[in-house]
Amino acid sequence: MQKYFSNAGFILAVILFAVLLISGCARQTDEDKIAVTTMSSEAKDDFLKGRELFEKLRQRESLQYFENAFSKDNTFAMAYYYHTLANPTNKGFFEDLNKAVESSAKASEGERLIILALKAGVDGNQKLQEEHLIKLVELYPNDERAHGQLGQFYFGLQKYDLAVEHLKKSTEIAPNYTSSYNMLGYSYRNLENYNEAEKAFKKYIELIPDDPNPYDSYAEMLSKVGRYDESIEQYKKALEVNPGFFNSYMGISNNLTYLNRYDEAVANCDKAYDIAKNDGEKRFALFTKAVAYVDAGKTDNALAEIQKQFDLARNINDAGAMTGDLNVMGNILFEAGRFDEAKIKFEEALSIMNASNLAGEVKDNNRRLNLYNMGRIALMKGNISEAKMFADKFIAGAEEKNNTFQIWLAHSLNGLIALQDKDYKKAVSEFEKSSQQNPQTFYFMALAYAGDGNSSEAKRFADKCANFNPLINLNQAFVRNKAKEMSATL
Repeated sequence: MQKYFSNAGFILAVILFAVLLISGCARQTDEDKIAVTTMSSEAKDDFLKGRELFEKLRQRESLQYFENAFSKDNTFAMAYYYHTLANPTNKGFFEDLNKAVESSAKASEGERLIILALKAGVDGNQKLQEEHLIKLVELYPNDERAHGQLGQFYFGLQKYDLAVEHLKKSTEIAPNYTSSYNMLGYSYRNLENYNEAEKAFKKYIELIPDDPNPYDSYAEMLSKVGRYDESIEQYKKALEVNPGFFNSYMGISNNLTYLNRYDEAVANCDKAYDIAKNDGEKRFALFTKAVAYVDAGKTDNALAEIQKQFDLARNINDAGAMTGDLNVMGNILFEAGRFDEAKIKFEEALSIMNASNLAGEVKDNNRRLNLYNMGRIALMKGNISEAKMFADKFIAGAEEKNNTFQIWLAHSLNGLIALQDKDYKKAVSEFEKSSQQNPQTFYFMALAYAGDGNSSEAKRFADKCANFNPLINLNQAFVRNKAKEMSATL
């Protein structure tokens, strides 16, 4: 499994992308590798133990080791970097990231590039992020983690062929480097090369059979291809290895949702919530439960779960998480056709973000996102000219800031406007330029093809949407059953 964050709110989407970069530094004795920079040998020992756990997706267990490391060396930049990625709260994420950036001046060039790449990703500047990571590989062409970083970056940009190229290079340099086998499996999976994906995940299991994540990752691939019962068995294997591996509980609920066994999915989330060790795990259980409710058509139940998430964030004054939660509520209300209520939630989210002490770049990202949200609402209320105005401002800002994710959203909004204008060919063209890992994109394409009278393509995309099977994805829940119903009529 990859590290999980909700992708329904922009602030969380940014973090999701940044956290894909699950690598770090290497042994200092090899000049071809990125050095570990610290003045304390004891801090280094703690760091290496934490990094090993982190790269096995055992973030909760890794936190204490990173805390031990920077308590012994308060300028240990990479300890702060990893603690950033493992932090269970958005508030902690940003606090740690600031410390990592502040300490990076005393780190090696390789470590500095890794930290600045993360900062650029959080700021929404994927062009700068790519520049940092390309330079990292140029400086350290024989470092498996450098290639892993760049491969995972391309994975986030949906450039899967490039991701495979660098992840394979990573495994060639270090055949026992498990992290790259994991992401190689995901890359092949998203290329729909399921045979190679299965090989990569089985190699991952072979290398660390006593660790839970390989079974969890393989389970996710099985779910992707509709082998839900087999997937549940693999998640159970992960829990046999480590009963506290929280991700696998959520994976089981995800499969139960796809099997339309909603009551069981919800009950499993409740069980997981009761054993959660921190707010991050509690939020994960609540969000997964909300996704099940949305898929089942129970909007108010879903809103109640996200309200609980919001309350957890408010208790620690986590502005980033509160912003994300309000955006999630806005999206749920929007998809339920409750546009006035959705607008209120989107405006509340922006107000909290503007009043926060988060970085200006993060605030700017959310202000641009609000243009997208207001554009969608204007469109649904019949104000097409106003929607076009918001869309033009949104794409201009996204392109100026090199924000790949917002550029995808801008094309999606333009596609929805074209649908409303009955310009179906333009709609298809716009949706082809939006995210191809968003199930809603395929549903919208099905609508466009249907409007254009191309029922065979409409059915193909409706089926693709209905069977996309991502991991715990609110956008899938919005359209999965609608896509099934549409396909049945074509």
